[in-house]
Amino acid sequence: MTKKNTTTTQLTSANNADALIDAIIFGLEEVKAHDIVVMDLRKLAHASTDFFIICHGNTGTQVKALCQSVEKHAYLKANETPLHIEGEQNAKWILMDFGNVVVHIFDKEARDYYELEELWADAEVSKISAQHVNE
Repeated sequence: MTKKNTTTTQLTSANNADALIDAIIFGLEEVKAHDIVVMDLRKLAHASTDFFIICHGNTGTQVKALCQSVEKHAYLKANETPLHIEGEQNAKWILMDFGNVVVHIFDKEARDYYELEELWADAEVSKISAQHVNE
């Protein structure tokens, strides 16, 4: 489990949210995440965060690799580390909490079962098209 020094920054600043989201997407694309979705929850009254980023991998190994890549690039590109990570051991659904950005990395079966996008259907959704990572 990775923890962030909460004395420096409790939540990602609004100015850094875009940089963090870009870094997370870069990390996901680097390991070929499937169906990346960014959900803007800021206009929803009962949301506990500003953004969800959701994707899935084909295997538990890929799900773990996606988590590691997100953690690496969030730090390198946005100087952010997760406040908390859950689900790494079983790798069916890994949740990475960056404060106002929460990343959900599923395996395909778990994503289909939980339908997280449907639970937050009122959110503004952006689907990220697959891009070739060359950096």
